[in-house]
Amino acid sequence: MIFELIEKRRSVFPVQYNNKPIAKADIEKLLEAANWAPNHKKTEPWRFKVLMGESKTRLGQFLSHKYQQVNTQPKQIKIKKLMDNPLKAGAIIAICMQRDPNESLPEWEELAATAMAVQNMWLCATEMGIGSYWSSPGLIKYMDEFFELAEGERCLGFFYMGYFDGALAEGARGPIADKVQWLD
Repeated sequence: MIFELIEKRRSVFPVQYNNKPIAKADIEKLLEAANWAPNHKKTEPWRFKVLMGESKTRLGQFLSHKYQQVNTQPKQIKIKKLMDNPLKAGAIIAICMQRDPNESLPEWEELAATAMAVQNMWLCATEMGIGSYWSSPGLIKYMDEFFELAEGERCLGFFYMGYFDGALAEGARGPIADKVQWLD
């Protein structure tokens, strides 16, 4: 069953979402799944900020304004996309990582643990029929201007979520044999 779920997981983009709201209880279930991700030295580095309602509008405004500030030739289509995508989502979870203040392990391990937490959410969202997409725009480096981040915390991207209509494309991967070496 889990293998079928892994094969079924897809990126579902905001343009594909319908307007069906996502219940807070369902988001809490996804966050609980994230909380069970493996992590070295039990640092539990994942942090999440859930945006619903008007906070999605504020995020879209912030991203589009910041994009125009930092780009000498901003593209109107990009401005509109940054403004509209948050509004299309049923909810957005800002994916953040809290660095262990003691730096008791390499940073990449905490990044990997946070990514595993997101994969747990993604698989559960797939099972629940909620489309999801991890977006990591270049603008995430400015998110400390939008969110109150703790010392050592940084934003890694946004987990856009929404219900969608219709079927998703079949997944495709090259053969695993092309990516594995067996050693005796």
